[in-house]
Amino acid sequence: MLFVDEVTLELTAGRGGDGCMSFHRGPNLPKGGPDGGNGGDGGNIVFTGDRALNTLVDFRYRPMLKSPNGRSGGSGTKTGAKGQDLVLAVPCGTSVVDADTLEYIADITTPEQAVIVAKGGQGGRGNHSFRSSTNRAPREFESGSPGEHKRLRLHLKVLADVGLLGKPNAGKSTLLSTVSASKPTIADYPFTTLIPNLGVVKVDAARSFVMADIPGLIEGAAEGHGLGTRFLKHLSRTQLLLHLVEAAPLDGTDPCHNLAAIERELGRFSTALANRTIWTVVTKTDVISQDALDAIVDRLRAVDPIRPLFQISAVTQRGVREMIFALMAAVEQHVDETTSDDAQLASDVLDDILSRTKPQSDVVSGDEDDVEVVYRRG
Repeated sequence: MLFVDEVTLELTAGRGGDGCMSFHRGPNLPKGGPDGGNGGDGGNIVFTGDRALNTLVDFRYRPMLKSPNGRSGGSGTKTGAKGQDLVLAVPCGTSVVDADTLEYIADITTPEQAVIVAKGGQGGRGNHSFRSSTNRAPREFESGSPGEHKRLRLHLKVLADVGLLGKPNAGKSTLLSTVSASKPTIADYPFTTLIPNLGVVKVDAARSFVMADIPGLIEGAAEGHGLGTRFLKHLSRTQLLLHLVEAAPLDGTDPCHNLAAIERELGRFSTALANRTIWTVVTKTDVISQDALDAIVDRLRAVDPIRPLFQISAVTQRGVREMIFALMAAVEQHVDETTSDDAQLASDVLDDILSRTKPQSDVVSGDEDDVEVVYRRG
């Protein structure tokens, strides 16, 4: 499988230009003063957020990048030209980590947000800069300093207000297609969703929020089973998680066991992520009798009596409207109460990811057919 939500880059910023050693000469000035100019600074490497991008696939074919060097100084105290910055557009939702030290460098979340990830070298001084009252003819000059060299890992995580969590075929894609214009693949077999899908849920003309459908999880996902950790990290950017639990699973499993198993995987993957606000949503309520549904709901409420619980059917629209309005209110309240805790929690989740996983190759073998993973916005 070919994934493009994580890449490793080797970046080298431009070297500073050398200073010049020169003395002014002219028809009537056989021994003029020093006029060697300074070298120009090397170009920086800059990441900037771009809302139009939704994948890191372009970097897969450019793993080594270098910005231009600064030009050397010249005679006549001419300063060398500065190396042009290498500006690289990345999708909003990209985290930047030093691949060698695992140091968290930046989180690019907004369009046009610019972050210098590798600084260019400083230009050297020419001999004109060394002149003084006691040194009228300096022959000193400086070479330009090298630019920073870094190996960086880029992690792309989708940006959404509400994330859908649950086992395969729990009804996540059906719900997203019902409440938004997104058209994810829907079918009666596991792992229908192979890519995160985003949909804008409009409550009215002026109120909306973004919902993300993440590929379904199974037991052992934290260790890479199923689609594994590749998509668990995308839930870290959501404000609220909806855990969808099928009322009558086709495989005959128990809904309460399914809820506990998936949330256990969430906690094993990241303790910070497990602390996100989670609501329980019982899905496909149209395929089960009311008495059986009431019994399941009672058992699920007993797991966490404080947690909000909704009963919906995307096919008959039962309970969907009430849930959407409740989600909108929760999202708006979260915006009003937003603090630095959100950024810290996202950072904590990334720390959990880095501590549990080694750098992964962008190609994971094992499937006969390659699947390119991209991100669509509905």
